[in-house]
Formats: sequence, C-alpha cells, structure tokens
Amino acid sequence: MTQAALVKGELVDKEETGTQQAKAKQLPDPVGWKLLCAVPDLEERFENTEIIRPELNHTQEQFATVVLFVMKMGPDCYKDPKYLTPWCKEGDFVIARQYSGTRLRIHGKEFRLLNEDQIECTVEDPRGISRV
Repeated sequence: MTQAALVKGELVDKEETGTQQAKAKQLPDPVGWKLLCAVPDLEERFENTEIIRPELNHTQEQFATVVLFVMKMGPDCYKDPKYLTPWCKEGDFVIARQYSGTRLRIHGKEFRLLNEDQIECTVEDPRGISRV
C-alpha cells in the first residue's frame, strides 16, 4: 500500500502525484446494482457562437444534465431475471432523469452513482442532446 498525500485538497499517491493513473485508482467501484457514470464535459461556448458560457450556466447545466457516460458497473447490474437483456454496458452514453443519482466530484470531474433501473435509454452520439 502506498502512502497518500493531500495535494490542493485532493488525496493522491505520493509516488504518482498528478498522474492519470493515480487519479483513475481513486474512482470508486460501484457495488450491487449501481452504475458509476461520468458527466460529459460541456462545450466552453454556446453552440454555433463565440459566446463563452458563464460559470453559473456551466454549473447549472452539469448539475441538471440528462446525458451520462457509463464508466463502471456493479457486479449485480442487470443480473435479476426481470432484465431480459442489459439496458446498457460500460462505455455507453445513456440518458437518465435530470438531477438523478448521487453526485460526486473527483479531481474536478463530476460523476454520478445511479441504480440500474434509472437508465432511460442509450444513445450513440450525445452531441446536441440537452434537457428541456
């Protein structure tokens, strides 16, 4: 087990401070029927304009987003016989209700922990999809 250090409010391995590998090790492993989903990064500017998004708008959009990216799945996801086929898999973009799930921020990146049945659909290309 490596020693950990608190760097700028974040816990990182001393041996791998600042590396992507150290950050990836800090992602939680979902348990049971939970999914760990990343909130995709928003464009810095409003679509088809040169207008930069205000920080407040950026924060509100991330908080209420409906588009998520499935990073990890708990060991019991979609194992129940009521699911004839899994609704999604790791690496899928999915749609879930706005404000759903447990919000986490890890190294400045927003994640959500959702139940398997909170997934509404999968989407191949999430660009252009926004909440109403």
